[in-house]
Amino acid sequence: MNFNKAEFEFAAGNASQLPKSVMPEVIFSGRSNVGKSSLINKLVNRKALARVSATPGKTATINFFKVDKFHLVDLPGYGYAKVSKAEKQRWANLMEGYFNQERNFSLVVQIVDMRHSPSADDMNMIEYLYSGGFPFIIVFTKKDKLKKTQQIKRLEELKQELSAYSDIPAFPFSAVTGEGTEEIRAYIEKCVNETLQKMSEDTV
Repeated sequence: MNFNKAEFEFAAGNASQLPKSVMPEVIFSGRSNVGKSSLINKLVNRKALARVSATPGKTATINFFKVDKFHLVDLPGYGYAKVSKAEKQRWANLMEGYFNQERNFSLVVQIVDMRHSPSADDMNMIEYLYSGGFPFIIVFTKKDKLKKTQQIKRLEELKQELSAYSDIPAFPFSAVTGEGTEEIRAYIEKCVNETLQKMSEDTV
């Protein structure tokens, strides 16, 4: 699968604008400033496919990118305190509208900052995905910002903090060294191929 073949296709600001689901969808979810754009850019080998913003809470739309055989779906970051109540409500409606639709959900890549315990918003999202039966993995970003001993300690702590979800695959990732990139790509490819298989069976 060619991850380098990526292009922006569509942005939806509310659920009624969401395009029809015609390909497997790999969804990226995480709080503002968690390193989501850096992860996406690394996976598709591009410097700025997904905008890396210095201003948290800036991505207010669901952005669709076509990557070879699937749509990469970049969700707006959550949990930014300075966003208005009305904007938070719009975000919630947009998310609910997206996840409640009949779509070709292939995989959700749920992103957590490795340096800290998952936030309440992180835990809510993980529980939502888990109880909803969505296929997902957890990616721990910002690994390079910790020393080796801190990395080992945090991974052990995260194992405890997320013990209720021990059956969910987790991948430490560094945007600086690229560590974890190949493993995450391989997992995405496996899930996309499974969805393509299912889609072809459904059309028979």
